[in-house]
Amino acid sequence: MGMLGLGSMGMRHILGFLQEPDCQITAVCDTDAARRLEAVNAINQSYGDQGCTQEADFRDLIARKDLDVLCIALPDHWHSIAAIRAVRAGKDIYGEKPLALTIREGRIMADAVHGSSCVWQTGTQSRSDARIRFACQLVRNQRIGKLQRVEVGLPAGPRTGPQPPMPVPEGFDYELWLGPAPWSPYTEKRCHWNFRWILDYSGGQLTDQGAHSIDVAQWGAGTEESGPVEVEATGEFPNDGLWDAAVTYRVECRFANGVTMGIGTPTHYRGGVRWIGDAGWVHLAGGNLEAHPQHLLWEQFGPGEIQLYESAGGRQGHRRNFLDCVKTRARPASTIEVAHRSITLAHLGNIAMQLGRKLRWDPVAEQVLGDPNANRMLWRPMRAPWGL
Repeated sequence: MGMLGLGSMGMRHILGFLQEPDCQITAVCDTDAARRLEAVNAINQSYGDQGCTQEADFRDLIARKDLDVLCIALPDHWHSIAAIRAVRAGKDIYGEKPLALTIREGRIMADAVHGSSCVWQTGTQSRSDARIRFACQLVRNQRIGKLQRVEVGLPAGPRTGPQPPMPVPEGFDYELWLGPAPWSPYTEKRCHWNFRWILDYSGGQLTDQGAHSIDVAQWGAGTEESGPVEVEATGEFPNDGLWDAAVTYRVECRFANGVTMGIGTPTHYRGGVRWIGDAGWVHLAGGNLEAHPQHLLWEQFGPGEIQLYESAGGRQGHRRNFLDCVKTRARPASTIEVAHRSITLAHLGNIAMQLGRKLRWDPVAEQVLGDPNANRMLWRPMRAPWGL
């Protein structure tokens, strides 16, 4: 295995994959030399040898013939370029969420995987949580009656003031970190963890935490490989400062079957996911499951009912599920198509917020109907020489 991206999630994956005896991490890559050194030292210390090496450029890591699988945990604006190159190089991939920076990039990624033999697992670990699977099965098997509405509560986004340009730290390839994004001067709060709050690189909390919760909502609603037909949204964007993603937001989606989904910050919805039917409700938050009527918490499912994909081992078993599927070539818990469809709702919400109008969405053609300006926002130009 090669590890591409060594920030918070990248290091967590290193610690996780180090526990798997049939997986050997032999190479790491990051634009930050300090992070590469930390990762290599941790890996070699765990194995008791000097077998793990480092690459400064992701292209060199992907080109290595001694790697079977990659774990990609880069900032969002790099996901599509790295993933498509890795698919073409014949690698199997554990790819972090959110899937891509834009809807078009996500579709291109998904089509590349579909047209290859690549085993792809998205880092939406909720798919391997038995409690979440149980909650979704309650909804899918109509234990709450006919589904009417889904509500997804997400955290509010952070703020920061204007930030001064700073010297680029020694050993950090800032130009490569920016890559396809517009050029901007280096400042500490732009990079690493904080890229999440800047629209050039990500989509704020709506795409960051939304990648998990919207995916769970779609799984329970049975819309995981489709999408809404209407999306409208309101939100508050910072009026100054470096971080420009929405701080508070509310997204309303309507599906062709009449089900509605609300996605928003705590002033709008309670945290977690709530499915509301005409005979009851189920609410899942932080691993805690509530239901009305309460006896639903002890329901069992018969052989003739919907049985959703089961990945053993809980959230920590998500990596194990990936490795098992690499060996068997079976479908993993979090496919790339499902990841693309789930994050599409968040991307459409951000677009609707920025435009200030309702979008009519065709989930088959993946186009906004009658709105050329909105369709242009399904993709962002990439700074030369980068492209797909």
